[in-house]
Amino acid sequence: MVSNLNSQPPFPGGAPLPPGAITDGSGGLKAGEDALNLRQALSVLRRRWWLLFLVSAAVGSVVIVRVINEIPTYRSQFRLLVEPIASDERFDRFSDRLLGQLGLQLDYDTQIEVLISPEQMGPIVENIQERYPEVDYDSLMNGIGIGRLLETKIIEVSYQDSDPEKIKFVLDEIANGFIAYSQVEQQTGNRKGLNFVEEQIPELESRVDDLQAELQAFQQENNLLDPDAQGQAAANRLNEVREERTNTTTELREARTLKQELDQQLDLELEQAITVAALSEAPRYQTLLNELQRLETEIALESARFTASNPQLQVLYDRRDNLLPLLRQEAAAVLGTEAVGDRTEAMVASPNPIRLDLTKQLIDTTNREQTLNVRAAALALAEVEARRRVQEMAALERQHTDLERRLEVATESLNRLLSVQEDLQIEAAQSGMSWELLLAPQMPYYPIAPDVPRGILLGAVAGLLAGIGATLVAEKLDVRFHSPEDLKDSVKLPLLGVVPYRKDFKARRGGERAAPVTLPSPGRRYRASPFLEAFRTLNANLSFLTPDKPLQTLVISSSVPLEGKSTTAVHLAQAAAAMGQRVLLIDADLRRPQIHAMTDLPNVWGLSHAISMDIEVDDVIQRSPLDDNLFILASGQIPPDPTRLLSSQKMRRLIDHFRSRFDLVIFDTPPLLGLADAKFLAAQVDVMLLVARLGWTDRTLLKQTIEGLKVGQASVTGIIANGAKNYRSGSYYYYHRYFSADAEDAVGDRQGERP
Repeated sequence: MVSNLNSQPPFPGGAPLPPGAITDGSGGLKAGEDALNLRQALSVLRRRWWLLFLVSAAVGSVVIVRVINEIPTYRSQFRLLVEPIASDERFDRFSDRLLGQLGLQLDYDTQIEVLISPEQMGPIVENIQERYPEVDYDSLMNGIGIGRLLETKIIEVSYQDSDPEKIKFVLDEIANGFIAYSQVEQQTGNRKGLNFVEEQIPELESRVDDLQAELQAFQQENNLLDPDAQGQAAANRLNEVREERTNTTTELREARTLKQELDQQLDLELEQAITVAALSEAPRYQTLLNELQRLETEIALESARFTASNPQLQVLYDRRDNLLPLLRQEAAAVLGTEAVGDRTEAMVASPNPIRLDLTKQLIDTTNREQTLNVRAAALALAEVEARRRVQEMAALERQHTDLERRLEVATESLNRLLSVQEDLQIEAAQSGMSWELLLAPQMPYYPIAPDVPRGILLGAVAGLLAGIGATLVAEKLDVRFHSPEDLKDSVKLPLLGVVPYRKDFKARRGGERAAPVTLPSPGRRYRASPFLEAFRTLNANLSFLTPDKPLQTLVISSSVPLEGKSTTAVHLAQAAAAMGQRVLLIDADLRRPQIHAMTDLPNVWGLSHAISMDIEVDDVIQRSPLDDNLFILASGQIPPDPTRLLSSQKMRRLIDHFRSRFDLVIFDTPPLLGLADAKFLAAQVDVMLLVARLGWTDRTLLKQTIEGLKVGQASVTGIIANGAKNYRSGSYYYYHRYFSADAEDAVGDRQGERP
């Protein structure tokens, strides 16, 4: 049998809670989401501590070793003031206008790119190579750092290397080169700005004139007074046409639907309908038709009395023949045609008011349909025209807006250039200021890297994070259940019991015989342990599943073998029998029976014989030697087709017989996955329970089993978690402390109990 048995821990106070309460929290104690997540995290940590330790140690060691063996790196820097801090108020106003409007301000990003360009850095690199020949432009750029200091007018340049003296020398050369560059730029900067303004003013004046003329011509050509208002009017017209077309389409659809229904009811062509309507309203035609109908009735009556040669019948025939030409003449006079079909004459001969109304409605609906078709075609053309007008107005409005924007931009640019031209001429006469060295390069004495304490700390953190990540990945890839909470959340079924793991139960492999399971013999004191209390609690919880009537029959199964279903069935039966119930335990596993071996009873006669042979089932039921209330029905001889026996009518009659004789009947069945035995029994009993062995049961297989049960009439009522290790719900923790291993051994020594 399965090596692990599982039981739900008892609740504080000794009273079991209903199944709903169990599913709402662990062991009936709802500690909240934070406590639940903490328990799950601790459970994962207990299972994966070795992986967390190995990965953390490996990653942390690699990082720490790399930090310790890293070559020390030094860094120093200098700072340059590249713009004046203060100046004359007039020129400050001019500078502000120049900076914000012309774009002639110092663009720090561009300036920095110019400074580190190969053309500017070439002479500096040559000076450095006189002392350090190994330095070239690429290696210098790898160590240099240059940028603006926050929002100030200061540029900071740094350089790092493993040689402090080299750093000092390189920074000195770079500082001298940048200051020399600034002196050259200041001499030509102001003149460049003035030349730029003087070149741009004539071009902008010409552009403004051209744009004004282009905008005026565009307005006159397209008759645009207010493009926004005209475009909105075109859009409103398009919406009105679309709305009217939608309404027309709806009315046309309704008319067509009504016409189809009238056609099916009347089965008339339009011309026939018009003819029927016209003739039905012609009084003389109706009078002649009524007379004709009366003659036909008399002829039919007289024909039953006399032969065709009777003079009286001849008179009636002559009158009918004389009446038919008059009827056709009247129809021709009403319709303007001589052809009237026999079917039309028959319908008009005895007009039905309802059918006549439907005929008129058919004519009206047909006329309305034709009118709506014409209107829909006209609205479609109107919509095309309105859409074209909207598109045209949109294009014109876009062109008009673009022209106005271009004119506005050109005008603003011209005004800016004219306003600063005078100031540029004044500032061009002022002398420029070269860049000022605020912080000179210094010889670095302390390395910036590696920071050994910080590196060790980062290595420890990195190792811990890597270990946690590896643990989470391993947990995510694990397809088995490891905790009752995980099982309950995954399958969404009531968790009726959590059975703790017991080392003294060895897993059955192949044909190995299962060890007998025993209860204490009568006369011994009450036996208490988390394992046994789990089945007593499970028995109590089952009583709450069917509050309207006593629970009499249940099936215990699992998704795959070796999950503990047979052991659970035996212990549950023993717990129920110990509570005074008359219990029958049936080994319905006709493929690999285990109940007889676990209860130490012979398996000569059993369930298979009671179904397939004409014997009394009471004769093959055995009483347990350890409890007078527990009865065992072994499987008997293994049949060639167990499914046929379990689905037979004889089996149904036996179940009814068991209900009448026992308080509780427990069926131990084969696993569900791939076998239909348990499904046939589950449809005939009150409750079906699934046993899932923690650390063994595959999530996918269990969910597949539950989904497979939904196809038939059977459904899983609850689930039992088997083999819970280190389970720490409130009640289990209480029993774990109260009934410690030493206490159990002491009780066993005193009372002679067997495990």
